[in-house]
Amino acid sequence: MSMFDGFKFRNVSSPIHRIDPRAKFFYVCALFVAAVLFSQIIPLLILLLIQMPLVIIAGIEKEWVRSLKGSATFAVLIFLMNLFSLYLYGSYGSLAQILERSLAMTTRFIVLIESFSIFFLTTSPDLLGLALEQSGIPYELCFAFTTAVRFVPVISEEAQTITDAQKARGLELEGGNFMNRVRKYIPILIPLIVNAIRRSLELAEAMESRAWGASKKRTNLYILKMGAKDYSMITIALVILAISAYVWMFIQIPTLVQIFNL
Repeated sequence: MSMFDGFKFRNVSSPIHRIDPRAKFFYVCALFVAAVLFSQIIPLLILLLIQMPLVIIAGIEKEWVRSLKGSATFAVLIFLMNLFSLYLYGSYGSLAQILERSLAMTTRFIVLIESFSIFFLTTSPDLLGLALEQSGIPYELCFAFTTAVRFVPVISEEAQTITDAQKARGLELEGGNFMNRVRKYIPILIPLIVNAIRRSLELAEAMESRAWGASKKRTNLYILKMGAKDYSMITIALVILAISAYVWMFIQIPTLVQIFNL
C-alpha cells in the first residue's frame, strides 16, 4: 500500500508546492514524452537524476522513496517480462544487451512513477480540480477526477487496516494454490466494498444537501494565475523536451555494453 501513500498530497510549504498545477502537469507530460522517446538506459538515468532537485526542494524525500518502494514489485515484474521476452523472441546478440534493455524499460517505469509522484505529492486535489476547471474541462469531470484522487489513498489505507484486522483474527493469506489464495481475500474484499459503497452514499447525501448542480454558473473563492515561477517551470519542461527530441533524432547514444566492451 505504500505506493499509494507516495501519491497522497503532503501539505508542506515549499516553492514546488506553490507552483501552479497546470505548470507542474505540463512538466509531467514533458517528462512522460521524453521518457517514451528513449529506450537506452543512459538518457533514462539522466531523466531520473534531474528530478532529484525537485524532490529535495519540495521536502518530500521520505514520501517519494516510499512510492518507489511500493512500485518495486511492478518494476521487478517489468524487468522479468522484458528479460524473458527479449531472450526468447528478441534479436539481441548477448545476454548483457538483453539485461541492459530490460533495465532500461524498468528505469523508464521508475521515471514515470517519480514524475507523477512529485506531481501528486505537491498538488492539492482542490487546486488540481480548480486548475482543470479553469482549463475549460466541465466541472462534473473535474469533481469526479479529484474525488478519485482523494479517495484512492483512503481506500488503500482502509484495505491495509482490514487486512491487519483479519490477520489478527487468524486469517492466513499465504500458502495454497492460486484459487485458494483468491478465496482467502474474500473476507478482505467484502468489507472493503461495503465501506466503499457506504462512503459513496454518504458523499451523495452530502452533495444533495449542498444543492449539487442547482447553479449552472459556479463561482470559486480562488482564481489561479500564472506567475514567473510557473512560466519558469514550463520553460524548464520545454528545454528538457527540446533537448530530448534533438538527442533522439540526431545523436547516436551508446549503450553500456558498447562503452565497457561487454
